[in-house]
This record gives sequence, structure tokens and C-alpha cells, in this order.
Amino acid sequence: MSTLANQLAAAEREEVARAVRLLLARPLLTEAADPAGFELVRRRREPLAQWFDYTCGWSLVVEPRRGYARLTKVRTAPDGSRPARRTRSGRGPFDRRRYVLLCVTAAELLSMPMTTIGMLADRVVQATATDRAPAAFDPVHRAERTAFVDVLKLLESYDVLRAVDGTTETYVESAEAKVLYRVDTTLLMRLPAAPVGASRLAVPAEEVPARFEELLAGLVRERRYGGVAGDGTADDAQHETAATDAQRNLRLRHSVLRRLFDDPVLYRADLAEDELAYVTSLTGRQILRRSVEQAGFLLEERAEGFLLVDPDGIATDVRFPDDASTARVAALLLLEPLCAAPAGMLPEQLAEAGADLLRRFPRWAKAYQSEDGAPRLAEEAVRVLRDAGLARKVAGRVVARPAAYRYRLTETTGKGPVAAEGDAR
Repeated sequence: MSTLANQLAAAEREEVARAVRLLLARPLLTEAADPAGFELVRRRREPLAQWFDYTCGWSLVVEPRRGYARLTKVRTAPDGSRPARRTRSGRGPFDRRRYVLLCVTAAELLSMPMTTIGMLADRVVQATATDRAPAAFDPVHRAERTAFVDVLKLLESYDVLRAVDGTTETYVESAEAKVLYRVDTTLLMRLPAAPVGASRLAVPAEEVPARFEELLAGLVRERRYGGVAGDGTADDAQHETAATDAQRNLRLRHSVLRRLFDDPVLYRADLAEDELAYVTSLTGRQILRRSVEQAGFLLEERAEGFLLVDPDGIATDVRFPDDASTARVAALLLLEPLCAAPAGMLPEQLAEAGADLLRRFPRWAKAYQSEDGAPRLAEEAVRVLRDAGLARKVAGRVVARPAAYRYRLTETTGKGPVAAEGDAR
């Protein structure tokens, strides 16, 4: 092979690796949000689609003319550690009300290529009034308008909605606000990543609470792995068939590599017996290492598990350590007492540790300088640690996980703990 051909092949490998990590962090990539990144994905879409299909069983759709790329990341099991987040007010996670409004709003937008915020709100009012399952939407109340705006801003961030006249936030102050939207209904239909449509699992509303976990599992059942004779819904559970060896191996490869590429850390203790056997087999280890290399990651393999490091930080959607929020700073600071307690810490002990931080830095974390501030700070910090794979709850205690010991604190300076640092991923 000539020198030029070698250079071209190396350039393609580097670009594909960069695009893989870009899509892992942003599975919905739009040209408007990242022109350079979208152009890279558009140019290498064929090898990218092949890599994601083989490695993780995820499909990649690139629409050059419409200006978006959609990677459908399917999880083997439902995962609530990555909620939809508000684009305003500190990026708090969506609550139940916002998720309900998101679903209803998306359904109403499917038939509306152009709309105004008032017309859309009226449609949501009518839809929730005629359906006895969700609470009726009432834009008279500011809290309802705020939740509605959070939903619309999320859809705007996905480029499903574009405000061509007016500003969405004005609706919070007045239900008479005037905003005109253009709707990308094609992109809207690409948002759901579940392989089974929710309408296939429709059950009476009164049965949903008792069958909630079953219904969630039904949404992510995939026919390619065998085990169901029908379309993979919960209704076909009684028609289960034996999976072939090829289907079992395919499921094992995808289930392990999905978690490896999507989670902060993959612990051996969290793998099922057959998954652990696969990842420790000669074939499994070869596929794992080859896939990691092709994606441009560095693999840390320890006795406790596996961790991928992106030297360029492209695939990291949420960083730790990070001083972007009070909870993240507190999470890093609480790692020290947590790692010093092998048996873990009770919620009361964590709250006391949080109170100690607030006493040491009285000008820091002003939102938590109240009677219930310390428990709230500790609870939110623990949530950060759990989402990062650094802690877990065991028998009512919070216990540090092995990856937590990778981090250490340096001496803090100044008026608050903003100089706290760790061994960054």
C-alpha cells in the first residue's frame, strides 16, 4: 500500500473514532448546533453505522438534507440516571408533570408543521381534558406555564421546534404571549429510541402502576435476540421461544459493550454470570479491546471492572469532578469521608458531613444555608456519585465503589471549596 493510501486510511480511522465519541455524547446531532461535527458524521456515516450496529446493536440515521444525525441508543434495561433536563433554572431534571406534558405536546405537534404557543397550549388543554389518565393542563397557573415552557425549550434544544417569531420564555409571565414556531415533524418522530412502540403496550390506566416495570421492559425488548415469537411486546411473553447460540452471543456482545460505552464505569460485579463469562473469554476480550481502540478510547482494566478514558474529552457528556454546580463540588468533597468508611455512611452521617461543609464555607452554597440545607446537599451529592458509578446504596447506607478511590483532594484555597480537584477522567 502506498504512503498516500496509508495516510488516507489513518485519517479515516481517526475521523471515525472522533465521530463515534461525538455521537456517544450527543446521540441527536444537528447541523445547526454543531456544523463541523455534523459534517464529520455525514462524511463518515457508512463506517459509523456499521460500527454502531456491530458493536452495540444501535442504528444510526443520518439525514444530510434535513441536517441531523440520530443514534438510537437502546438500553438492555430501563435506566433513570440520565433524565431529561430543563434548559433553564440550573438544569434540574424533569419531574413527572413535565414528562407527561412532553408526551402530550409531542403527540399534538405531529400534525402541526407551523403553530403558535397559544394554539399549542389550547391543544394540550383539550388533550388532557379528554384523557382521564393525566391531570388537566391549566395555563392559568404560573407553575403549569413554567413546566410547559421547559418542555418547549427541550424540544427547541433538539431542533424539533424553532421559534421564528417571539421568545418562548415570555409565556412564563403571560399566557397571552405571542410565539410562532416551525415544527420538524420528521425529526420529532425520530426522538423515541425504544424498539417497541408505546401504543403496542397500551393497557387500562388503572393497571399501569402495578405493571409499570413490566411495561418499561416491554419497550426495550428486541426481536433480534430471540426469546419471543411475536413483536417483542409484553403480550408475547407466553410465546417465548429458545434463542439460538448466535442470538445469545449477539445479545451478550451488545449488552456488555452498550454498558461499557454508555456508563461511566462497568463493574464486573454488576454483570450477569453469562455476561462476565463472555467478557473474560478470548473472543469477548478481543472484540472489547478492538472496539475500544476503534473508538479512540483508552481502556483501564482492573480487577473490579472496566473504565474508558477519552483523551480528548469528546464523549464525556457529564464531567466529574466538575465545579459547574454546588452538588458536584459537594460530591467530590464527600468522597473523602465516604472512602474512609469501608462500611459506608448512613444518611444522617452524610447530612452531618454536609453541614460541616456549610459551616466551613459559610459564603458557599447559599441555596443550602437553611435548616434543611445540609440533608438536601448530601442527598444531591450522593445522587451525583451514584450517577457517576462512584457510590451505591446498600442496606440503607451509601458505600463508595472501587472507582471512587481514583480521586483525591488537593488543598483548597479561597472563600469556598472551588479549588477542590480530583483525578479527572
